[in-house]
Amino acid sequence: MIYNRRRVVAGLAAVTTMAVGSPASAALLPTPRQNEGPYYPVKIPLDHDNDLVQVAGRAKRAAGEIVHLFGRVLDINGKPVKGAAVEIWQCDAQGRYHHPDESRGSADPNFQGFGTAVADQSGAWRFRTIRPVNYPGRVPHIHFRVTGKGFPRLTTQMYLRDHPDNEGDYPFTGIQSEAERQSVLVAFAPAKGIDGPAGNFDIVIGGNARAE
Repeated sequence: MIYNRRRVVAGLAAVTTMAVGSPASAALLPTPRQNEGPYYPVKIPLDHDNDLVQVAGRAKRAAGEIVHLFGRVLDINGKPVKGAAVEIWQCDAQGRYHHPDESRGSADPNFQGFGTAVADQSGAWRFRTIRPVNYPGRVPHIHFRVTGKGFPRLTTQMYLRDHPDNEGDYPFTGIQSEAERQSVLVAFAPAKGIDGPAGNFDIVIGGNARAE
């Protein structure tokens, strides 16, 4: 089921306006690149839409706290990069990935684990997923990969703002500057009309990105 319900869009509208606002006149800070990690899917699942908590053909939803994640893909001038493909992948509520190298047991069959969305005319995308959790050796995070015409692939990670373990996570602390670290932190807050907290994560493509 593609996560595009009108009530969700309405519930996020006010939050989006506050979180995104108008592009600044100065160049935006590009989202920092990070390693892909070992758990990108070997095979893309048949159900890989933007609703990760409801797998096609299964009656139960995923374990864990539902959250709604949304944002925009922008170039460094604040212009939307429409048509960009946004992929996310993350572990389930027990810290397990859908991947053959996962050695700690089977991942939640009701959790998709991987999803895709396409940025619209305004660069906007959204996902319904679960709040990320720790797994051995890592702080809660969600992996992102963004591809599109006119810019090199961007792979990065998103983290929870104010999580107490962030400063002990090497991939997070390895981000070069404090401003860049702040740019990948997301806070989830209640949003009217949807079934879980919402958070905003704008992705800024640097280098040769272009709006079309």
